[in-house]
Amino acid sequence: MNPDLKRNLVIMWFANFFVAGSMTMVLPFISLYIETFGDFSATYVQHWSGWIFAITFVTAFLFSPIWGRIGDLYGRKKILIASGIGMGISIFLMGYCTSVWQLFILRLFMGIFTGFISMSQAFISTQTPKEIAGKVMGSLQTGSITGSLMGPLLGGVLADVFGYANTFKWTSISIFISAMLVILTKEIILQSKKDINANYTSKEVILHIVKNPVLLTVLLISALIQMAHFSIQPILSLYVSELHGPENLAFFAGIAFSAAGIGNLIMARKWGNIADRYGYIKVLVILLFLAGIFYLPGGFVTNYWQLVFIRFTLGVTIGGIIPVRIAYIRQEAPIAMQGEVLGYNTSLRFFGNIIGPMMGGLISGYFGFSAVFVTTSILLIISGVILLVAMNRYPKTKLARESV
Repeated sequence: MNPDLKRNLVIMWFANFFVAGSMTMVLPFISLYIETFGDFSATYVQHWSGWIFAITFVTAFLFSPIWGRIGDLYGRKKILIASGIGMGISIFLMGYCTSVWQLFILRLFMGIFTGFISMSQAFISTQTPKEIAGKVMGSLQTGSITGSLMGPLLGGVLADVFGYANTFKWTSISIFISAMLVILTKEIILQSKKDINANYTSKEVILHIVKNPVLLTVLLISALIQMAHFSIQPILSLYVSELHGPENLAFFAGIAFSAAGIGNLIMARKWGNIADRYGYIKVLVILLFLAGIFYLPGGFVTNYWQLVFIRFTLGVTIGGIIPVRIAYIRQEAPIAMQGEVLGYNTSLRFFGNIIGPMMGGLISGYFGFSAVFVTTSILLIISGVILLVAMNRYPKTKLARESV
C-alpha cells in the first residue's frame, strides 16, 4: 500500500470514528429529547421522531451530488473540512432547543453539511488501486463502525448523567476535531493516462451510469437498503422501553444500537476482502439476503437481550454492504467522475433515510413495532432479488473501466 494512502487512511479512520461516534451519540434519545419539550402522546412522539430524524436527509439528498461534483473539480479535502464545521455548529445549537420545531429546523440545516463519511469514502477511493479497493474501503468502514459502536453507549451514559441538551454540546466537539484532522491529510488521486485531463459534464456522468445497468441497479437499491436499515432507528429506544422498561433507558437503548456495530466491526474488512476475490455483486446479493433473514426475528422477541442478539447478527451482514458497494463503484466509474457518482449514490441513500424513518414511525404507530421488522426484512430481500436479476440479465455487460 502506498505510504501516502496508508497515512491518509489512518487519519480518515480517526476522523470517521469521531464523526460516526458523535452522530450516533444522540440517536438513542432523540425521541426521549422530544418528550422533554412538552406533554405529548406516544403516537405524537413516534411520528415526530421519524420526521426529525429524516429531515436531515432531505437537504442531504439535494446537496450530495453537488458536493460530489465540487469535490471532483476542486478537491475533496476542502469539502470535508467545511462539512465537519457545518455539522459541528448545527449539533452544538441543538443543545439549546426548547421546541420540536427548533430541533426540526436545525436537523434540516445540518443536512446541507451531512455526508462527511461518504465524502471521505470518495477521498480514499480515488487514491486506492482497484485490486485492493474492497479491503481498503472495509478498513475505512471500521472507523465509522467503531465510532457508531461506542457513540450510542457513551451518548446514553452522558444523557443519563448530564441530560440530553448537554450531550448535544459535548458531541459537537468531536465533530470539530474531525474537521481539524482532515487538515493533516494529503490529497492524492490515482489516474490513468486517459483520465488525467478528463473533465466530465454532469450529463456524461449520468449517461455513464444509465449505460451500465448493473451499476445503475446498485445505485437505485441503495435507497431500498437505507429505507430498510433506518426504518427502526428512530423508534428503537421506544421498543427497548417496551421490552426492558424505563430504568436507565438511554443506556440500554445505546447497547441495542451498538450491538449491530459489533457485528459490523468484526466483518466489514473481511467482507471487503472476500469481495475483492470473488466479485462485488455476488457478495452484495448474498449480504442482502442474509440481512433480510436476520432482521425478521427482531419483531418477535420477548425480552431485551434477544433483541440485542438479533441486532448483532444483523450487523455481521450489514457491515459488508457499504464497503463492497463503494469498492464496486470504484471499479466501474472513472476516477474523474467518482465523486459525482458517489454523490448520486449518497443522495439515493439519503432518500432512503428520508423515507425509512417516516415509514418506521408510521408503521409502528398504527401496526406496532413487529410490523416494522417484517417490512424491513421484506425490503432487504426485495433488494437482493432485484440485484440478482440485474446480475443474471447483464452478465456480459461491457462496463467502462480505466486502467490504473
